[in-house]
Amino acid sequence: MKKIAIINGPNLNLLGKRETDIYGDMSFEEFFEELKELYSGDVALQYFQSNIEGELIDKIQEIGFKYDGIILNAGGYTHTSVALRDAIAAIKTPVIEVHISNIYSREEFRHQSLISGVCKGIIAGFGLESYVLALDSFL
Repeated sequence: MKKIAIINGPNLNLLGKRETDIYGDMSFEEFFEELKELYSGDVALQYFQSNIEGELIDKIQEIGFKYDGIILNAGGYTHTSVALRDAIAAIKTPVIEVHISNIYSREEFRHQSLISGVCKGIIAGFGLESYVLALDSFL
């Protein structure tokens, strides 16, 4: 059974409440329960969310040598965090960068990702389905 972690960054704890026209009206916790049911028996899923950059880095370092994959939605840190990029580059576990919205159809500052270059791939713009596509790519 593969071990996959989903790590969400800042403000993703507000899914279902914030900017529902962009992010939808389902909380991530509800969605995660659906994922666990959908992939039960195939994948051992773990979920972690933090608004704090250092906690995200700590989690990546903690699991980055013993999991089969990490799905990372770094939120706003995607565009600003060299430290997050360095943490991804330092581990062995492949990371897929995920975004709920199409970052290239939004504000120009969102068009640059500092982490894409050290990730296995990027999936953006498919809503919460982006996570499903990332999970399927690991399988």
